[in-house]
Amino acid sequence: MKIFINLLILSLVLVSCKPESPKEVEMISPQEMQDLRNMDDVQLVDIRTPEEYKDGYIAGFQNIDYFSNSFEQDIQGLDKSKPVVVYCRSGRRTAKCTKKMIEAGFVKIYDLEGGITQWQHEGFEVKTIEIP
Repeated sequence: MKIFINLLILSLVLVSCKPESPKEVEMISPQEMQDLRNMDDVQLVDIRTPEEYKDGYIAGFQNIDYFSNSFEQDIQGLDKSKPVVVYCRSGRRTAKCTKKMIEAGFVKIYDLEGGITQWQHEGFEVKTIEIP
């Protein structure tokens, strides 16, 4: 009986000390992103190049260029404890970006499936920077 109790206690300790499973990135549709971007504590990040951003972007998103030498430093300026929504042109860059964000300790990451291309295809608005 003692052995059984000791094994039970040991298994409970091992289960309670088990590290958290890796964070998952949640793929979201343009409609889901439309809803998410209106939340107060969500951080919105367009990871395309500045040139791509100028050609058209989703309102409310800040541009942090994934290809920039300072990308990893730039994302450190975000609050890791708050959800973040990321998008690129088609979704390829965000797959790489979200891995880096998980490694950096971000708690909740949303990725726009199909990127801004899918956003536009579904008829959602894209803003452009007006050059005076």
